[in-house]
Amino acid sequence: MSETVITAEPGSPYVEITREFSAPAGLVFRAFTDPDLVARWLGPRRLTMKVDHWDLRHGGGYRYTHIDPEGGEYHFRGTFHGAPSVTDGIVQTFEFEGAPGHVALERVGFTEVDGKTTVHSISVGFSVEARDEFIASGMEHGIRDSYDRLGELLAKLG
Repeated sequence: MSETVITAEPGSPYVEITREFSAPAGLVFRAFTDPDLVARWLGPRRLTMKVDHWDLRHGGGYRYTHIDPEGGEYHFRGTFHGAPSVTDGIVQTFEFEGAPGHVALERVGFTEVDGKTTVHSISVGFSVEARDEFIASGMEHGIRDSYDRLGELLAKLG
C-alpha cells in the first residue's frame, strides 16, 4: 500500500491529496460513490459514519454524520456538480456544519495504470485562513486514516 501525500503550500488556499491503490479505477470510483461503501472508509477509525442523504447527480446533495465513541456528532454536507464518472472524476462542495460558510470546492480524479489507480484530490477553500484552520484541525490524521481504511476495503472487495 502506498503513502498518502498531502500538500498544502503556505499562502495558498489549496490542499492536494494523492494516493495509489492496488485496485482498478472502476472499483475505486465505486468506493467513492456508493454510500454504503463510503460509510465503511470515510473518516477516522474511532468514528462511525451514517449517511443521511446521498443523491449522486448534477445538483444532487449529500449529508453524512460522523459519531464519536461518546456520542458526539459531526455533520458534513455538500453538492455534486457535473456528472460524476470514473473518467471525469467527482466535483463537489464540502462543508462542515460546525463551521458554516466555510465551503470548499473539491475535485477527485482517478487514473489507472496497470491495474493500480492513483486518486488525486484538490480542494480550494474559502480563504487561506480557512484552509489553514482546516489543516490545524487535525484533518491530516483523518485523511490518512480514511485512505488506509479505503485501501483495506478495496483489498476485501477486489
